[in-house]
Amino acid sequence: MNLKLAGLPCLAMVILMTSNAPKAEAACASLLDHSVRHLAGEQVDRLCDTYQGQVVMIVNTASKCGFTPQFDGLEALYRKYKDQGFTVLGFPSQDFGGQEFADEAEAADFCRLTYGVQFPMYATTHAKKGKAHPLFQGLAEAAGGDYPSWNFHKYIINRKGELVGSFGSFTGPSSGRIARVIEDALGS
Repeated sequence: MNLKLAGLPCLAMVILMTSNAPKAEAACASLLDHSVRHLAGEQVDRLCDTYQGQVVMIVNTASKCGFTPQFDGLEALYRKYKDQGFTVLGFPSQDFGGQEFADEAEAADFCRLTYGVQFPMYATTHAKKGKAHPLFQGLAEAAGGDYPSWNFHKYIINRKGELVGSFGSFTGPSSGRIARVIEDALGS
């Protein structure tokens, strides 16, 4: 028995319908499965939707810290590798010494005007163990319990959404170790 629908064999109709079906989205990597608000703004990004498939460095920052000059190095990394699929995401935090401006607009202006920060900055966020935002809790757990112990802790996530590096405050953005992890992640 030869079944036809609208003059086409059923198999051909199934093929046509399947080829026009919406493609399933790639599963969201758990480390990026968070929605976060932009610094001093209302826009909210779902990190998966915005950064999945990229190499991502997530950093807890502070504007009035001895490590604050690391903004220069973070911006340099961002500019050097952004066209290869790399980004830096900054999350100001009050957790360590209260070294961030209370007003987010002031923090945003400071980063942009003092250090020329162009990489994305998100809302003030807890990073410290015991009160960490789920983003930082997931990063720390993936790093074997390596929570930030001060400002400018850096986590690096590869294109698959896996943590491939965790660096404390004393490892600056210009470190060769950080560059190797980023370059390895970009190459894989």
